[in-house]
Amino acid sequence: MNVTPETVRRERDWVRERADVIVPLLNETRAQLGDAFEVAVEPVDEAAYLAAVDELFADGDRAVNAAALIGLLRDLDVTDDYPGFVVDELLGRELAAMIAGDQPLRLLAEATFHYADVTTHGTADDPAGADDLDAALAAGFQTRLPGWPWRETDSPFAVGDS
Repeated sequence: MNVTPETVRRERDWVRERADVIVPLLNETRAQLGDAFEVAVEPVDEAAYLAAVDELFADGDRAVNAAALIGLLRDLDVTDDYPGFVVDELLGRELAAMIAGDQPLRLLAEATFHYADVTTHGTADDPAGADDLDAALAAGFQTRLPGWPWRETDSPFAVGDS
């Protein structure tokens, strides 16, 4: 794999074009998590998703790594799938975390990836990494984007100068 600025641009465009799949999956994941934690979570619209994609890929250091993970997952296939289960999970979890950002969002995205991955299934013709890629994009962007009540207020644990 050779990752160039053009590769990064192509992967960004592919992720943007996938909005019709990722936004509903992202919102479904948010709704399920909201139900599980008994909290109302705002849905994400396509414009917010596209803006977050552009923001992610505007950070060159993060963009090159995200593009490489996306490219690997898009092409990853393993005969009988199960032997490759670990690698597609590892790549998906890392991509979700990279999209979400720094801690604690990074860890939340990793956990959310596994949640989204359980409910995300490709077709028999899809490579093994395809459903993990969709789950990673949904988990990473749903974590990164606002809408969770706890993210809308200042943390009660912030210690200021007093």
